[in-house]
Amino acid sequence: MSPIISVSNLAKTYASGFRALKDINLDIEPGEILALLGPNGAGKTTLISIICGIVNASEGSVKVDGHDIIKDYRLTRAMIGLVPQELSTDAFESVLTTVTFSRRLFGYPDNKAYIEKILRDLTLWDRRDSEIRTLSGGMKRRLMIAKALSHEPRILFLDEPTAGVDIELRQDMWQIVAALRASGVTIILTTHYIEEAEAIADRVGIIDKGELILVEDKNLLMQKLGKKQLTLHLANKLDAIPETLSSYDLVLGEDHTTLTYTYTTGHDGRSVAALLAEVAAAGLEFDDVTTRESRLEDIFVQLVRQRK
Repeated sequence: MSPIISVSNLAKTYASGFRALKDINLDIEPGEILALLGPNGAGKTTLISIICGIVNASEGSVKVDGHDIIKDYRLTRAMIGLVPQELSTDAFESVLTTVTFSRRLFGYPDNKAYIEKILRDLTLWDRRDSEIRTLSGGMKRRLMIAKALSHEPRILFLDEPTAGVDIELRQDMWQIVAALRASGVTIILTTHYIEEAEAIADRVGIIDKGELILVEDKNLLMQKLGKKQLTLHLANKLDAIPETLSSYDLVLGEDHTTLTYTYTTGHDGRSVAALLAEVAAAGLEFDDVTTRESRLEDIFVQLVRQRK
């Protein structure tokens, strides 16, 4: 299957000389959810803006469904819906008017049933005749999503869609994302809530200092770079780790009452059983055992710190 978006050797240098993107290569598959993670200023929004035709690239090319975004701008832009970080609407228009107008901007005929469905899904139908200035911040965010979906795009970009909104809206948002994905829409999102990316993304891309340092299937990434920790809470203080346990690279806690063993997520656990047997053989008693598994956030922080 051909990628729905293909980015080749993409770079962006601003007039000031700042190089926002460096040699980005990325293929996005139809119907997937790709989460783009990175520190502030890493280049996430610049990349999205170039693909959406808002910012011009300095080098490289982007194709959407096989069409060049420069040569076939109107065609490719019509395939894309964008929910930007910043809320930008006419404060005195009604909800229904602005969403209908957004659809018309792409040359689509009116479809009252479709617009009503979008507004109902986003809990905006009861406010369809309200002026935008009267909406809460959360409702305005919902409205931006409705505008992005108004022309039935095949690709949806969500740039920090849940920043500064309440938990209820965040949950509603991900239900909508799941429904869109089920209907075949390709979704690319940036988020500071890494647990959200961990919950819904198929693949994860990490951008740092303008470079795409990793693009990986989320589950494979967790297997390859994720770690587990097993902590034994000792019944008595331990002065030093017995020599017979040295092969396990254990860490003795500062209070000398815990032993921590770190191993990869994909480990089969046999050495854990062996460790427990050898701990018992060394005459060490423990009252409790706790475990911790790496999350996507841990992996993200680890990768970014390695580049500093």
